[in-house]
Amino acid sequence: MKVLGLILAGGKSERLGKLVYKRASAALPIAGKYRAIDFTLSNMVNSGIIKVGVLTQYNPRSLMDHLGSGKEWDLDRKKGGLFILQPYIGLNGQYWYKGTADAIFQNITILKRGDEDYVLIGSGDHVYKMLYNDLYMFHFSKSADITLLTKELDESYNIKDYGSVIVNDDMRIVEFHEKVENPPSRRAFLGVYFMNKHLLMELLYSTVPNEKYDLLLDVILPRINELKVYAYDFKGYWRNIKKGVNEYYKINMEIVENRKIREELFFKNGKVFTKLKDFPPAKFTATSDIENSIIADGCIVSGVVKNSVLFRGVTVKAGAKIENSIIMQGTLVEEGAVIKNAVIDKDCIVREGQTLIGDFEPVVLEKRMIV
Repeated sequence: MKVLGLILAGGKSERLGKLVYKRASAALPIAGKYRAIDFTLSNMVNSGIIKVGVLTQYNPRSLMDHLGSGKEWDLDRKKGGLFILQPYIGLNGQYWYKGTADAIFQNITILKRGDEDYVLIGSGDHVYKMLYNDLYMFHFSKSADITLLTKELDESYNIKDYGSVIVNDDMRIVEFHEKVENPPSRRAFLGVYFMNKHLLMELLYSTVPNEKYDLLLDVILPRINELKVYAYDFKGYWRNIKKGVNEYYKINMEIVENRKIREELFFKNGKVFTKLKDFPPAKFTATSDIENSIIADGCIVSGVVKNSVLFRGVTVKAGAKIENSIIMQGTLVEEGAVIKNAVIDKDCIVREGQTLIGDFEPVVLEKRMIV
């Protein structure tokens, strides 16, 4: 069985604010040296998918620079490989993607020309670790037309921000409520679809030309009684960074604080692959004090770092204090500066003696800011 992977990575999230002014949400750095898209892309590669299309749109430069030729994911190959699918001006006036279904429809050539039988569609801004093989077997055992990945969300999630799914005893979806005020179920849709490639093409041809552009709301849900749409429950750790700055902050802090989450994400079901960079090992001077933190390669730490994530090439001078914060690549924290409950983007400078302390939400510094 051959499966084509498609990753929806062109979204813009207003809720992420300054963090996505100059990058797509799928390119947001995670846990010291990874990007959000690394997780879904690695899941596909670890599941035996050797042909992956990444549909980009909003601020794609950083994401494309990260993906390159796909070498780090073993996708720089003659057959299959990595395909970057961007919007373009065509003879029929096609241009900006109007929705998820429209994005796939404008790139339907990748479906037509491939010899894959099935398509797995995922999102580039979800952080989780999964081998999709059990999803495949579930799909076939139910003789399903479409299988959606779902999860019972606990109280740490705001269920109103997710699509709520109701299933029968056989796990067939009978109702779907998209981001309603009082969801009838805590089983949420996780943005992953699995279906036959030819069925997907038929659905797109019958829907998108009629100006219906959303894969879930316009293509699948209106046919939920006609098609056999099933839910496959995922039991592991899963977060969606598009839900906002607090969610992005929470993901990184949970990775720092929870050993089980770290083991699940980085040691089970294959590796998480990412772009390699030529940095030396982290350096800790005699004045440094490190506690429960992720310190990436290339960092030079002379100050205090507690419960934080330092990305590659961060410099923390003597007397500086960083607590419960995320400091991205290339940032300089000078002597005596204090940073607590903050997200500091790439290449920022926090001057000597400055104080940045977040309250109900983390303080966010935009890329290359000097304070």
